[in-house]
Parts: sequence; structure tokens; C-alpha cells
Amino acid sequence: MAKPPDDNPYLQPITAADQVKLDDDAAARPDDLPTGEELDKAAKHERKRIKKLQSKLYADARYAILVVLQGRDASGKDGTVKKVFRSVNPMGCDVTSFKAPTDIELEHDFLWRIHQRIPRRRMIGIFNRSHYEDVIVPRVHKWITKKVWSARYDQINEFERTLTDNSVVILKFFLHISRDEQKKRLTDRLTDRKKNWKFRLGDLDDRALWDEYTDAYRDAIIECSTKWAPWYIVPADDEDARNLLIARTIADTLDSLDLEYPPLDPKLEGLKIE
Repeated sequence: MAKPPDDNPYLQPITAADQVKLDDDAAARPDDLPTGEELDKAAKHERKRIKKLQSKLYADARYAILVVLQGRDASGKDGTVKKVFRSVNPMGCDVTSFKAPTDIELEHDFLWRIHQRIPRRRMIGIFNRSHYEDVIVPRVHKWITKKVWSARYDQINEFERTLTDNSVVILKFFLHISRDEQKKRLTDRLTDRKKNWKFRLGDLDDRALWDEYTDAYRDAIIECSTKWAPWYIVPADDEDARNLLIARTIADTLDSLDLEYPPLDPKLEGLKIE
């Protein structure tokens, strides 16, 4: 199974509660991260690594990769999918955007709809929002009791443990933006005609509950960052820095799997095609 990268100074898996820093300062790009052309070059390098390793992942067929993207409204989940995975082969990648549960989904347990979208071996699956919505949104809006949402932490951990025991490598990224940066991005959605469609009034309702959401995100990360399915908190105020950090973590994780192209079937040795 994959070993989380331990040589990335900017992005480390959460292993203790005191690592979970969700103040505005923690959303800023690391000061010593490359800038300008150097950053672009580094990001391009990581995308090439992902492209090359994805080809091996698909051929090797022993593992699936599940990338979970969580974050506040306008934190950059769509942009991450677009930029980090721009070079991958679409045949080996599935993207699922989870919205509010449908009536049918609500008649099942909260993980039912999630399990149906887990990537099969050889695939990269990307969740734009995920099962963590069910310990965040209902908690903040008090649609379910504390007894219910707190019990879901253990249910999620067991679910993710089952997946990893069955060769699904899970990487969970919380895209952390500051209050000022969210204001800027939401304003852009109102003023830019190309982004108007992204704005919804509910975004402002959720923004008014900033502290409540912070508490819910913090608890979910602390309770559900495990050795088998770690959380990473990504400083996301700077989009380019965000993309580089996520791409590097994904590439490093793929590299740790020691993926190989399968050898030629011995029965085909020496076969000549006329």
C-alpha cells in the first residue's frame, strides 16, 4: 500500500490535532515556495509525473486512487480538477461532483451513494465534495443530532479502511481559504458573466456560519485523518501554489506504489506477426 510522502516540506499528512490550523494565516501560500516561471515549471513537472505514472497505474491494475477534494464554497475544487489533472488520460480517470442527496439517496445510509462511485482498480477517481459533506453540512445546520454526526466518524473510518484493504489508495485534501479570499472569489462570481452561474444565495448563508463550519471541518479532519486515509490541509489562497502542492503529493504517492508495466505473456514470446 502507498506510503504517504514524508519529504514534502509544504504538505504533510495530518497525524495530530495540533497540526490542524484553520485560521486565515494558514491559507496563505508558503513563503519559500517558487514563484512565477519557476512555479509554472515545477507544476508542469508534477503534471508530467502524474501523466507518466497514471499510464503505469492503468496497466499495472493492482490499485485504484481516490482523491477527495473538500473545502468551503469557492475554495477551488473545480479549478483543482481542471488544472492538476489536465494531462491525464480521460480513459483512466473518473470525476464525481456530489450535490445535495436526492430523495432516493436519503432513503439509504449516507455512504450508499459514495460506494457506487469508488474507482475500480487501475483508475483515478476524483471526488468534488464527498461523504464528508454528511458530517459537515447537516451538523452546521442542525439537521441531525450530535449523536448521529459523531457516530459517522467511526463509520467513515471503517469504510475507508475497507477500501484501502481492497487496494484503494485514498488521498484527502482540504482546500483551505481565508475569509477575505472567499469574499473576493464570491464577488467575482457576481461580477464576471462567465462565473455568474456558479453563484447561489446559499453561499452567503454558509459564509455567515463561518465559525460553525470551521469547527465542523476541524473535527472531521482530526477524527478521520488515519494512517490508511490521511487528510492534507492545503493553503489555497494562491491557486497556482495550491495546484502544485496537490499535484506533487499525488505524484509522490503514485511513485511510492512501485507500479510496473506487466511483462509479456510467456506464451507470446517469439511470436512473429506476418
